[in-house]
Amino acid sequence: MQFPTPEMLDEPQQPIEFFFEDVDFELPEKERLSEWLQSAAAAEGKPVFEVNYIFCSDEYLRGINVEYLDHDYYTDIITFDYSDGALMRGEMYISSERVAENAREHGVSFAHELCRVMVHGILHIAGYGDKTPEQEAIMRQKEDFYLKKLPFQA
Repeated sequence: MQFPTPEMLDEPQQPIEFFFEDVDFELPEKERLSEWLQSAAAAEGKPVFEVNYIFCSDEYLRGINVEYLDHDYYTDIITFDYSDGALMRGEMYISSERVAENAREHGVSFAHELCRVMVHGILHIAGYGDKTPEQEAIMRQKEDFYLKKLPFQA
């Protein structure tokens, strides 16, 4: 029997993991979704080491926004970048309620909007911002580019 070394304990089980806090829904094509997100990260020059997606309600995410960012409003995603070099490491909290609302507003499916938000988080960790109109335009172009490469119908 081999005991785990400290290095083995630091290795994630999967590069991308999905968790549900206070919501429950079916993720589309989990394995292919994970591969697509890893491919987008690698194309941006920051391969995934460990990224956790945590799906939650509006109130749960608003609580994180207030506690950690001192922002008292709803949002669709909050990204925490823990990268320490060339490999991507982070956590992304996504409000499924906000995603559903955005999907209705934009006339797209929930799955399509969810994929957009998920790759948006990857792009944040890869170094893209969205605070200025110019940054937001680049972010949207990148999101659209990767959505066209989605390996399944969303």
